[in-house]
Parts: sequence; structure tokens; C-alpha cells
Amino acid sequence: MALGGGLWTSQNKVLPGAYINFVSADRTGLNLSERGVCAIPMILDWGKDGEVFKVNSENVRKESFDVFGYDYSDEKMKPIREVFRRANTLYVYRLNSGEKATNDFATALYSGTRGNEIKIVITANVDEPSKFDVYTLVDTKTVDTQTVKEAKELVANDFVTFKTDATLKETAATPLAGGTNGDVTGDSHLKALKALETVAFNTLGCTSAEDDVKKLYAEHTKRMRDEVGAKFQTVIYKSPADYIGVIDPTSKVIGADEQNIVYWLTGAEAGCNVNETLTNTKYDGEYMIDTSLDQDELKTAIKNGELVFHKVGDEIHVLTDINSYVSFTKEMNEDFSINQVVRVLDQIGNDIASLFNTSYLGKMQNDKSGRVSLWNDVVTIFGKLQDIRAIENFDSGAVTVDAGEDKRSVIVNATCQPTCAMEKLYMTVTVE
Repeated sequence: MALGGGLWTSQNKVLPGAYINFVSADRTGLNLSERGVCAIPMILDWGKDGEVFKVNSENVRKESFDVFGYDYSDEKMKPIREVFRRANTLYVYRLNSGEKATNDFATALYSGTRGNEIKIVITANVDEPSKFDVYTLVDTKTVDTQTVKEAKELVANDFVTFKTDATLKETAATPLAGGTNGDVTGDSHLKALKALETVAFNTLGCTSAEDDVKKLYAEHTKRMRDEVGAKFQTVIYKSPADYIGVIDPTSKVIGADEQNIVYWLTGAEAGCNVNETLTNTKYDGEYMIDTSLDQDELKTAIKNGELVFHKVGDEIHVLTDINSYVSFTKEMNEDFSINQVVRVLDQIGNDIASLFNTSYLGKMQNDKSGRVSLWNDVVTIFGKLQDIRAIENFDSGAVTVDAGEDKRSVIVNATCQPTCAMEKLYMTVTVE
């Protein structure tokens, strides 16, 4: 990212950009950008190595076979289906890179064990016996057919590249072999996180069960939020990070990798609108979730900043939509542990930073007229949030845009009161 961003304590930043702080206000009592975008580094049997690729909810069913090597209904695609229960867009980085499967005629386009299920079938062409029909099959599905006289005429398809110096001959089915998934190390995750710095998303998912890797994701999230200004939350299974940017689910999956709840929750948190909460949301995924915690254990989980699931009749629901932050202070009180509040603040941070970086940075003069223009745009963003009931009691008079300490800086102050969905009912009935 070329622009500066994140938190500030004094007006001493070097990079141009938008630096935005959020603090608790003292009190006696205690067209917005779209959501639905998430990112998950994953271990895959097939797919692009060493780069980020995007999949949308509109095309994932149609493109699943080409992108991931499996039909969308395949058991191997269950994690992807979990994500798209509620997400609109998924950025994937393939963590593993092994060996490509090969045979005498072709080499798999990507590394991975899925390449071992590819077969090349060669038959004589019925109309022109001097030519060959070359079929590429994955399992029993024909994905490509070409009619050529020599191998050098063959063109690569979505699954293989052909060996142009091969001698074509009829073969019933020659499988590719030697494809491996490769190992995943901490360095693999480092490369993934670095690559994902170039894209914007609402939530990041960490699917690792290793403590060192989980710590890496938590530290990366804190750096990106506080120093770079990238406002997203990261879902990390059993990670008591004590930070608003890390969501700590602790309900385990039964019958699969216990951290697989990360897939559904990453997509659900991304897809949750700025004026909504996941509290009491029904889990509509395919895994079996452990909901064995009793009432006292559920209370303890909330106090510890754990996001847990519980049984409501025959259904499984999110107990309360919170993050891992528990060390409340006067400047950052318990409100910051509520993910709905964080979504509002992240929306403000992302939208105002985008507004400033695209319309004001290097384009608008820092004079009274320019600052009035910025004031109007900032007020508009807050107004739209109030229109959808994401915030309340907004007072445009509390927004100020003043000249900073140098000629190129502006100081913006605003008051924000996020709203939250009802969670607790306290009622007194007087009987006469």
C-alpha cells in the first residue's frame, strides 16, 4: 500500500494518507462501501500457486471445477461452501505448492494431488485416420478435446500443458502421476499475508491449528489496522488475542478439523451488514458444531472474549457477536468488544480514508473552501450511516475540520454513537 494510514498520537506522519483514531467518549452512563468480502489462505489439492485469486458467489458454482478442481457439490468443497453461505467475494491464497503430475503426453497445469486424477485418452480420428483425437479427462469428466496430427499442434487447456515433442499413439487412458500437495510452513503463511496486503476485505480467516501461526495472524492484523489503516477483522480459532481486530471462536467442529468453524464465521462476519449483528444468528453450514457448554461455561466464554455457539431448540446459533477484546479502558471501553460497533467504526474508517485518498489527497487545496468541502463529505457519510440506523443521535455540528500544524494537514473531529441490536430484556411487571 503506497498511502499512509492507521492511528496517530501526534501530527508527525511522513506518508500522505488518512490517519484515524477511535476513542470512547466520556459519559455518565455507560453511498457506503459494500461488505461481504473475505480472504482465507488455504491448503488446496489444485489451483494457482503463489498468488491471490478471487472467487465470487455468482460464479463459484459454475467455475468451481476449473478453479479448485472439484464440482461445487463435492465433499472437498465443503469449506468453500461454508464461506459462501453469507459472503459475496472470497480472496484465496493457496498455501501449498508441491509437484505437478505428469505422463508421456502432458503435465498438470498446477501442482497437487488432484492432478493424479487427470487422464489423457488418444484415439484415431474417424474421418481422418492420419489425425488423433486427444481427450483430457478429470476423473471421468471430459474437459477438453482436440484433433491434431502431431503433438506440437496441441494447445494447453485449463488442466494440462502438452509435451509438444511427444509421439502421439492410441491409448485408452494414460493417467498423470506424481502430483503432490507439498508442505505448509510458517513461511507459507507469511507469503500469503504479504500477498493479501494488496487487496481489501472485511474479514480474514486463519485456518491453522498451530499457535505460532495463529500468533502471526494476530500480529499481522494489529499491524495492518493500527499502522497501515486497513480496517478488517481476523477470525482465528482459539486465539485469546485481547484485540478488537481478532475474533476468537472456540466452539469446535466434530468429525473434521475442529478449527473448521473459521470458514463459516469468516464468511458470516464479512457478510454481516454494518447495521446488523450475528448475535443469535442460526448456523446454516454443513459441519456438526459442539454445543456442550453449560450456562456457567457460556458466561465464562463471553467474559473471556470467546465467540461461541449454543443450542436453541434443534438449531445452533451464535451466542453473542463479540471479539477477543477484554482489557477495557476509559478510552476503549466494553463497546469495542461488540463486533457490530467495530463494523461501524471500520466502515467509517474505510469510507473516509477512501474519500480522502481519492478526492482530496493532492487534489484539493487546504483552505477554508477545501475544508468546508471535506466537512460536507464527512457529514454525508455519517448521515448515511444514521439513515440505515447504524448510528444514532448524529450531530453534524460536532464535526469539525480544521487546518493542521503544517500547510498540508487537516484535523477532523467527530462524535459517533453506534447502535446495537437488542440482546437483553429487563422487565418488571407490577401485579395489583
